[in-house]
Amino acid sequence: MKDMLENISPVDGRYQNTTAPLKGFFSESALIRYRILVEIKYFLALADIPLPGLKSMTNKEKETVWETGSRIEKSDIRRVKEIESSTNHDIKAVEYFLKERFGEKDLDRYREYIHFALTSQDINNTAFPMMLRDATEKVMLPALEELLSVLRDLSNKWLDIPMLARTHGQPASPTTTGKEIMVFYTRLKKQIASLRALPYPAKFGGATGNFNAHHAAFPGIDWEDFADSFTASLGLERSRITTQIDHYDELAAIFDAYRRICTVITDLDRDFWTYISMDYFKQKIVDGEVGSSAMPHKVNPIDFENAEGNTGIASAYLGHLSVKLPVSRLQRDLTDSTVLRNIGVPLAHLLISLKATIKGLRKLDINREKISADLEQNSVVIAEAIQSILRTIGHPSPYEALKGLTRKNKTVGLKEIHEFIEELDIDREQKERLKQITPFNYTGIIPKPIE
Repeated sequence: MKDMLENISPVDGRYQNTTAPLKGFFSESALIRYRILVEIKYFLALADIPLPGLKSMTNKEKETVWETGSRIEKSDIRRVKEIESSTNHDIKAVEYFLKERFGEKDLDRYREYIHFALTSQDINNTAFPMMLRDATEKVMLPALEELLSVLRDLSNKWLDIPMLARTHGQPASPTTTGKEIMVFYTRLKKQIASLRALPYPAKFGGATGNFNAHHAAFPGIDWEDFADSFTASLGLERSRITTQIDHYDELAAIFDAYRRICTVITDLDRDFWTYISMDYFKQKIVDGEVGSSAMPHKVNPIDFENAEGNTGIASAYLGHLSVKLPVSRLQRDLTDSTVLRNIGVPLAHLLISLKATIKGLRKLDINREKISADLEQNSVVIAEAIQSILRTIGHPSPYEALKGLTRKNKTVGLKEIHEFIEELDIDREQKERLKQITPFNYTGIIPKPIE
């Protein structure tokens, strides 16, 4: 509790229980672990070539190297930070830490092949994409799929319930409650598919992207092929022509994909907030919860409001990441490094939003009486159907005739519409056909349930 109360950001303060699953991917500890993992895997890839100085390594020694990098304790993380306090360089601290461990494991003769011919960004531009990928696959996508599942269930449950649509805030041709929820399901599903399809990029090519040191030391090795294979082994796609850093265009595409997801969720939250304010949905009362410090009767739509606020923050961060990271002075400047450290922040806000949206949706009870009453009070919306049918049978100026009826300064209900139909110069069969149309059955083609 003390830690929560003293944290500056609500991401790991007030909302730390919600965002805790992301700590394993975006905390300082997680970053160090990923950097160590990349360094160890790179060292072992050099041993597999093998470089001359690593030819004598035994399988047992390779296993020891792997254990050194894959079994990282909190004390190891603290040691890296202690070293960094002297080096004032985070990547060099990881290198020195591993050299210490090699000395302790009787591997000191191989120590100079740790971080061999690399620049810091060869580690950062592999570690960060791995962190983002793993967080996406293990935390964000499951949360998004959970939201899809809730939307699917509600859409199918209420698919056939007629509901007054509103365009420009005004009564419009009826729809169904479930179909309108299906709109958000469909949009979100498509954006999730786009996110899944994007590759995670990696820069791996030395100080300025040309393998200068690699080639100078071992000109006979195809270092480009090596780097392609190595980054592929990490589950990444190498950016082949780069400066010292990745150009981040592909990473920006991932942030843009997340930003579009935020936009859909914001739209969803605002619509459900509005439906609640229209009394189309009631919210299930939770014992002990307080809606207002002054008004005891209130049950506020706080979940949707919370979610909207957090997607707004997430979108702002994602937008900055997307437009800033691909821009760097000449072969590099340090702005990308400080910005990259924040990639977990928008995902944390998005995760808060997802959980709040899901919570809000699960608290909804449909208010059929209010929805039906709105339809009954707005029978005028079937005018579209009547004038469209009249067009097909050659009735003169049907649109203008209906316009004259529906814009009179009085309520136009089914009674007035039926009186209007009776006065039309059309046959009885057509009149009866028109009278069968109501706001409750004028819902068009209702889509099939979501499987």
